[in-house]
Amino acid sequence: MTAVSRLDAAEVLAQAEELAGLLTDTVDDGASVGFLAPLDRASAVAWWEGRAAAVSAGHLAVWVARGADRVLGTVGLAFPDKPNSRHRAELVKLMVHPQGRGRGLGRTLLTTAERAAVAAGLTLLHLDTETGSPAETLYLSAGWTRLGAIPDYATTPSGELRATTVFYKRVGAAAAAM
Repeated sequence: MTAVSRLDAAEVLAQAEELAGLLTDTVDDGASVGFLAPLDRASAVAWWEGRAAAVSAGHLAVWVARGADRVLGTVGLAFPDKPNSRHRAELVKLMVHPQGRGRGLGRTLLTTAERAAVAAGLTLLHLDTETGSPAETLYLSAGWTRLGAIPDYATTPSGELRATTVFYKRVGAAAAAM
């Protein structure tokens, strides 16, 4: 059984070690989530600890999926701070541990973030992901619209340049009006 819960800033700090394990294992498995391999544990812990201030300020929401003995996945929503963009958020760091893949956990985390966005009154979500990755298939099957690809946008964990695909999805009132 997997439980998904939203973390507050104190919980992000308290779970930084465990979240760092998810991040390092995900990067080591080849997922392009903004880090190069090998990602050392101390850097991963520091990265997660650095998210706590954004969570505390309301600029970031983080959810974790927890199995019986470990964090199996995470997803976040990053909220812009500009007045003209408060209707939208960026879906960030959707990660599923290699041992948790193939069970619908990515979709569960994605749905959790989408529902939270609607509950917060948002009408538009956007994200970017490595072109050709399994994540692209997930987003397309969940009703996200592919906007296009940017060549050589990011490197894989091994340092190889890859294209990134940009997606968006109308949610809440905007989706209902379509």
